[in-house]
Amino acid sequence: MKQRARNLYRVAFVAIVVAGAAIVEYSPGANAQAVGAAADKKDGLRAVQATAVEVAEGKRIAQATCVRCHGLDGISTAKGVPHLAGQRPAYLYLELRAYQSGARGKKVMDGAVEFLGDDALVKVAAYYASLDPAPPVAASGAKAAPAKPDPVRAGKAAAAACAGCHGEGGISKTPGMPNLVALDPKYLVAAMKSYKSGQRKHDLMKSMLAAVSDADMNNVALYYALQTPARAQTPAAGNRSAGKTAAAACAGCHGNQGVSTNPAAPSLAGQDAQYLATALQAYKNGSRSDATMKSLAAALDDRVTKDMAAFYAAQPPQPPDVRKPLTTAEWVQKCDRCHGVNGNSTDPFLPALAGQRAEYMVKVLHDYRTRVHQSSTMAAMSDALTEADIENLAAYYARQKARAVVFMPVPGQ
Repeated sequence: MKQRARNLYRVAFVAIVVAGAAIVEYSPGANAQAVGAAADKKDGLRAVQATAVEVAEGKRIAQATCVRCHGLDGISTAKGVPHLAGQRPAYLYLELRAYQSGARGKKVMDGAVEFLGDDALVKVAAYYASLDPAPPVAASGAKAAPAKPDPVRAGKAAAAACAGCHGEGGISKTPGMPNLVALDPKYLVAAMKSYKSGQRKHDLMKSMLAAVSDADMNNVALYYALQTPARAQTPAAGNRSAGKTAAAACAGCHGNQGVSTNPAAPSLAGQDAQYLATALQAYKNGSRSDATMKSLAAALDDRVTKDMAAFYAAQPPQPPDVRKPLTTAEWVQKCDRCHGVNGNSTDPFLPALAGQRAEYMVKVLHDYRTRVHQSSTMAAMSDALTEADIENLAAYYARQKARAVVFMPVPGQ
């Protein structure tokens, strides 16, 4: 209680609210008033002060309207409900206004704030902002969510079982075994699934992939796509010049010189010649099911097939258009630019993320992706995140120590 009393009297927050509203900075002996004519203005908002009496009034309002979900101490115990304690008061106020107007679209919150006046919203924001922030996940004794593994590292680990046939880094040294580098991940995943389902007939590949999850396939395909392309280190029988002429009909799908720009069609440049010839034969006899390839391969005799395979095997492979995903640390650097170091925002309009409930942050990021929440900046950020990125970021910020921020008024110019 003594600590709480000290919190209510310390100079801690200045927020930005509608001109004429009662509060958002509180300090000993200060009345609810504008900081001054030179106070910061943004979109019709200005800085104002709150007294301990007004913060106490915010507590009373919170007891009547907010405590069931957010708790009187602002530390939520309900899944999907955010902590409010120590949050930036201007952000809280503006979010309450957004719920009141229906802009946030959450009916439970709309009902909770529907009949609160602007003065009450400001006081509630000031009250929750005055509280000590929630402790980080580890400090609270709750079990921290394990971080999702880096997909490239996970792919490399899973691909270790493939090296015996396909070579280190996916560069084949065994005739008949395909190169796995320079392939678009979408194609390679589709090929693995075809072997796993039996659509492509290959008993060894089917047994190897039987226990491999879709997530592992995605990681393996990403790992190989990011390796430096190189030709298969295998011999290629056949006439390359004749093969080039015969391969002209393939450029529409597989690209000039066998470098595909279509994720559904594999690049053939640098591929093992024996594997290519065997694959064409499989399409021809129907053991690989593809109507287009079957009709094209039907007219090819063994000599033409070998010539085409030799031509493609000699072409330099090119990396697919795939970017290495950012690590969690790299994403944190991007998020911290707006939300403060380790998620401790110093911008009155942007929420602190440190110590926030992880599953709530996951939900919010999904809401930005699906445009349930409207923000061009957050939409662009969230669209680039994978599910693993989202879960890792949420877990990271939940483990950070939340800190209160002091917003200090300065004299006018």
